[in-house]
Amino acid sequence: MRNPMQYLGQAVAYVLFAVVVGYFSASPVYRYLDPDKALIKLNFSHAGQPKQECRRYTQEELDQLAPNMRRPMDCPRERVPLLVELEINGELQLKQSVPPSGIASDGAATVYEKFQVSSGTHTVSVRMRDSRREQGYDYATEKVVNVESGQILVIDFEPETGGFKFL
Repeated sequence: MRNPMQYLGQAVAYVLFAVVVGYFSASPVYRYLDPDKALIKLNFSHAGQPKQECRRYTQEELDQLAPNMRRPMDCPRERVPLLVELEINGELQLKQSVPPSGIASDGAATVYEKFQVSSGTHTVSVRMRDSRREQGYDYATEKVVNVESGQILVIDFEPETGGFKFL
């Protein structure tokens, strides 16, 4: 049979545990951003163009291959890295070459960067090259945005709709 003091001790332990959990669930206060700051996030995944174009096998090359390996075209899987640039108010904040993912470098490249800015109006320019070209960009967007304190502006990329979207 249990002693009433054991029940009382157990109740005290539960109450203390609940008080500690309750205190740390609301304190100390966590601030994700400074009160007068906003956040701009550049976040997307995109696969660049193949690094090399497909080529047709010659008849001699096909004859050298095993019968189950004979296919008319040789298409390398490797993709080009993405070149991404972001400017905020004319200042270059990011210039990055992002390699494709995957063992064969044939997957999408993922970009995730965040920038704290003061609240107010900003001119944001985003450019990206996803092709084999040496100069210039395949996608470029410039937009004037107004961000409020604590706001998070996300820049996404959708090639089907023409490029970068500001959300």
